[in-house]
Amino acid sequence: MSISDLYPTGLHEQNIAHFATIVRLALLDNKIDAKEQELLKRLAVRLDINKNEFDAILKNPKNYPVNPPVSYEKRLECLYDLTKMLFLDKNPTIDKTSMLDRIAVGLGFPLENVRKIVKEAIKFFLKEPDIEDFKNAIKKVNPIKH
Repeated sequence: MSISDLYPTGLHEQNIAHFATIVRLALLDNKIDAKEQELLKRLAVRLDINKNEFDAILKNPKNYPVNPPVSYEKRLECLYDLTKMLFLDKNPTIDKTSMLDRIAVGLGFPLENVRKIVKEAIKFFLKEPDIEDFKNAIKKVNPIKH
């Protein structure tokens, strides 16, 4: 066993925390339906979450701290995944919108732009965009200077 097997990388820990946050959103109604389960499986593959980690996170997602990404691109990807899970049913309720406001702040988006970011994110998910369209739309309402 190598040292890298014993100590997970920061990126993997961040992926686990992100996945746990998505699971917590899926469990807001205390159950994971078939669409949510399918999305979780796809995200687990994309985030390199193995079967044991997947099962452990599903069992108790609150055991994993929120670990917001530093890079703007990663924050956009996290916002995309989290918005997708919240609005999988295409039902934008006030509770979900309020939750997404808190998520956007937690991901490190500027407080003064959160309302615009959330509005744009919801608008896009009602149309089912791909991630690049999503990133471009958020960048328009929250430009970052390089």
